[in-house]
Order: sequence, then structure tokens, then C-alpha cells
Amino acid sequence: RGRTSAIRAPTGRRKCWPVQERNLIVPAAVNKLLVRRYYEEVVNTGTVDRLVEFISPAYAEVHNNIKQPIGLEGANDHVLGVRKTYPDLHLTVEQQIAEGEWVMTRVTARGTHECVWLGMRPTGVKVEMTAVNIDRVVDGRIVEHGGAANLLEPLLKIGAVRIADPVDG
Repeated sequence: RGRTSAIRAPTGRRKCWPVQERNLIVPAAVNKLLVRRYYEEVVNTGTVDRLVEFISPAYAEVHNNIKQPIGLEGANDHVLGVRKTYPDLHLTVEQQIAEGEWVMTRVTARGTHECVWLGMRPTGVKVEMTAVNIDRVVDGRIVEHGGAANLLEPLLKIGAVRIADPVDG
């Protein structure tokens, strides 16, 4: 028989979760809340001095299926870089799904293009994009982040991309 550890559930009742080799199996709701708080309290505000509350020193980002370990310094640079490009950036968490260590979050990002982005001059245009982020949470910290964003619409809106042969009408 496995040991259990009692946790006070949001209802006020005690719930027991299995303990495996001294590590508590964290409920998915706890991981979802951590990721939501990171987006709302750090990304939306640019308060990077709070990164250590949410991000592991072993943090990595995944782009094109390649994992790049960037640690806290890289996470700091990423948040500040995005906020420099979009100073009024605001992410709205639309939906979250979690399983084990993994949290999938659908967000809507809104902001004004105020700095060079992907080699494009600032336009001052307000853009909106949707994205799905995939974060892995281990020991109460985000250790891995990846995802995909719909960049076509904002690129069209700021004039960086044009339809080559538009249909009239």
C-alpha cells in the first residue's frame, strides 16, 4: 500500500493524494494556477524580479521541436524583449487543460507594436493574436515552455505581409 498525504481541498475538506518516493503528486489544478499566475503576474506586468517564484533555473524553451535551455536569465530576457516590443501587452487566459506535469493554455494576446519585431520597424498598430502555450511544471516551477501563435493576422495588420494576388470583391 502506498502512503498518502492530506491536502486541504478548496471545499475545506481534506483530500488524500498518493505520495511516490517522497514526492507529492501535484493536482493538475495547482499546475494550471501556477501557469495562469505567471502569465498574469509576470508577463502582463513585466515584473521580472518575481520570475524565481514561477520559473525553474533549469528552464528551457522549445522552438521547432528543439529544446533550448535558457534558464532564468533567458526567461528574463524573453519577457523584457516581448514587453519592449509590446509595452501594453496583455495576455488573457481563455482556456487551460492539464495532465500531470503538462499545462496547455489558450491565450489571446493584445498589444501595440512599439519596437522592432522580426526585423520590422515599429508601426504603433494595436494587434491581437491567439496562441496555445504548452508548459511543463516540475516541483512547483515551470521548467519548459513552447507553443504556437497565429502570427499571420498581426503581420497582415501591421503591413509586414500582404496578400500577393488579392481577389477583387
